Amino acid sequence: MSLSLGYLGISSAQILQNLSTEDLYRESRARGETAISNQEVLVADTRPHTGRAVNDRFVVRNAATETLIDWGEVNKPISEDNYRAIREQYMNYASERELFVQDLVAGADPASSINVRTVTELAWHALFMRNMLEPLRLRPAAEQAAYKPEYHVIDIPSFRIADYKRYGLNSETFILVNFAEREVIIAGSKYGGEMKKSVFGILNYLLPQRGVMSMHSSANVSADGNVAIFFGLSGTGKTTLSTEPGRYLIGDDEHGWNDSGVFNFEHGCYAKTVGLSLETEPEIYATTRRHGSTLENVVMKNGELDYNDTSVTENGRVSYPLSYIPLSLTGDALKSLDPSVFSDRFVRKHPRNIIMLTCDAFGVLPAVSRLSAEDAKREFLTGYTAKVAGTEQGIKEPKATFSHCFGAPFMPLKPSVYGDLLAAKIAKYDVNCWLLNTGWAGGSYGQGKRMSLKLTRSIIARIHDGSLAKEKTRKHRMFCLDVPESIAMPEEAWADGYDMAALKLRDLFEETQHKISQYCKL
Repeated sequence: MSLSLGYLGISSAQILQNLSTEDLYRESRARGETAISNQEVLVADTRPHTGRAVNDRFVVRNAATETLIDWGEVNKPISEDNYRAIREQYMNYASERELFVQDLVAGADPASSINVRTVTELAWHALFMRNMLEPLRLRPAAEQAAYKPEYHVIDIPSFRIADYKRYGLNSETFILVNFAEREVIIAGSKYGGEMKKSVFGILNYLLPQRGVMSMHSSANVSADGNVAIFFGLSGTGKTTLSTEPGRYLIGDDEHGWNDSGVFNFEHGCYAKTVGLSLETEPEIYATTRRHGSTLENVVMKNGELDYNDTSVTENGRVSYPLSYIPLSLTGDALKSLDPSVFSDRFVRKHPRNIIMLTCDAFGVLPAVSRLSAEDAKREFLTGYTAKVAGTEQGIKEPKATFSHCFGAPFMPLKPSVYGDLLAAKIAKYDVNCWLLNTGWAGGSYGQGKRMSLKLTRSIIARIHDGSLAKEKTRKHRMFCLDVPESIAMPEEAWADGYDMAALKLRDLFEETQHKISQYCKL
């Protein structure tokens, strides 16, 4: 029996449900949606949107969300009446399209997972989400038979609403989130990240209310269960640094932490490709040449991919199943591990280390600092980094920013919910916490140099083996951070001008923390 979407208000009879990777490849190519590389990888051009349209995301304001949502510039409200009026036009338009449906599961721990049905008009979008979330076909037959979607993410990029100002929108592009109706509708953008992050936002709304910490983080683990969590905004190195030789990748971007352990929300990865090379990141590089991956906004010349050409964007991306990383916590890699501790993308152990990544465009923070539990909560709620070129519309070069929880755009609840939950888990499980600078040294952006990947990896190795935690520390004179004795103070690499740059950043920290303290205990 063919699927009907009449319950959504979509009357289209042209619905292609749960097509395989091979079928979606063929459909995408037949429709001219994508180009294809010499390695037979689909390459999509999503211009003009090559990053998230942050100013076009709205949350429906109603009785269910009124007191829960952190309303403001990130979570902009839209009335139920305006949502209904837009939705009616949207669903009528969708009824005229051929649609691709994928039935998926978000969350590797069954106790904290949700069923997500995606509805898209682009075949490659369906493949993208099939990479990012767990396809229903991988679940046991009984679960497949009993599957009922709990949330819907519907993405129709070609839909336009000419009188958008009438409904309080900022443009024809929109991402409208309705938590009460359990759906997200997207229009005007082909950027795959909008769908992925919409699911993340749903989990960030649901799970903390159940006592589960939801995290914008990557995570990996050693064979003996030494879990590390890497917090950070896009571009700070979460994907690169968590893909480490000798450690198993749990996931590169979105995780939960409950009383059982740490688990991945996703089934795939979404890595930046700018500057990607076989020498520096061989495992991620290999995924860009494997059938089944999808590439976005990567320049291709005569069928060959050029990861150094940023003429389209610096936010080129590749999505791929987690199993494409040889030491990922899935598939064959699980066979050699203790099944009582390890299962698919889920470790029944609590983190030994939390590493907060900051891409410091000022170049004034130490390479690494040790954080007390109180420091960790403060840094988490402050969320300093630099927005990296291309991750959002209009960002052309790194820009200092403060994003609470290292992911404010994806956190619909009030920051105190996430901060208090993290602090409680750090205290309960006695976790070591660190602030790691993946930004600049010896000068600000444009003058100094970006921290080398080799240096950063060597620091992380010392965090994993416990040797850095055994070192004595000394206070940094400007930021009161505890710096291990073996780590040089950042001012030592500057010729001049350090104090002026450091004071500027310190003032921004203090201003931000003052604002946070007005509604959240630091």
